[in-house]
Amino acid sequence: MFITPAYAQTAGSSGVNEMMLNILPFVLIFAVMYFMIIRPQRQRVKQHQEMVNALRRGDVVVTTGGIVGKVVKVLDDAEAQIEIADGVKVRIVRAMISDVRSKGEPAKENG
Repeated sequence: MFITPAYAQTAGSSGVNEMMLNILPFVLIFAVMYFMIIRPQRQRVKQHQEMVNALRRGDVVVTTGGIVGKVVKVLDDAEAQIEIADGVKVRIVRAMISDVRSKGEPAKENG
């Protein structure tokens, strides 16, 4: 009278199906985030790295601080020397170059 009858639960695949339905929204959210945020960001980073690696003397560049200058010398893989005014040369980290406005001298051929 006070006890409700116990109903037998179905065993087997229904538990697996419920689990998959619970996980599906998280998988969809991750997929959307990957294609909308992560993948384009990786492509931008790759393009920036290629631009910095292709830096050469004579390029007019813009730094992340907004300074416009002309590359005088590429010192090594990490630094470059730019001229921001007549006779004013500064050393900057190459990763801090945000844009190359115009390309300079062609690379000299050895031989």
